[in-house]
Amino acid sequence: MSVEFADTNVVLYLLDDSPKADPAEAILAQRPHISVQVLNEALVNCHRKAGLSREEADAFLTGVRALCSVEDLTPQTHEVGRALAELYGFSIYNSMIVSAALIAGCTTLWTEDMQDGLQVEGQVRIVNPFA
Repeated sequence: MSVEFADTNVVLYLLDDSPKADPAEAILAQRPHISVQVLNEALVNCHRKAGLSREEADAFLTGVRALCSVEDLTPQTHEVGRALAELYGFSIYNSMIVSAALIAGCTTLWTEDMQDGLQVEGQVRIVNPFA
């Protein structure tokens, strides 16, 4: 059984009218895990890129939180993430996403920002849903 984690870009495509919105909606309908980092990154981009007001961004992210299991950022997330950055060459931000997915027991990480098909620690497979 696949336990799924969605990266920030998947969440943000819910705001888009492009063809990428449909796969993003399908992923969120599966009630994936996300992390507090995903929420923070989405909030910044709701304002900067999507031009949403604070109230609109809050309403959007409230809906996202209702659909997803939100994983905390902990010292363990940080330590595992630092090790993953060193081992796999991920940016520190991407490594924290992968770390949260690993700790949550996820087997699929939906993202367009990392190497499609890469299996991390024999557990999490990175999949680009837009490829």
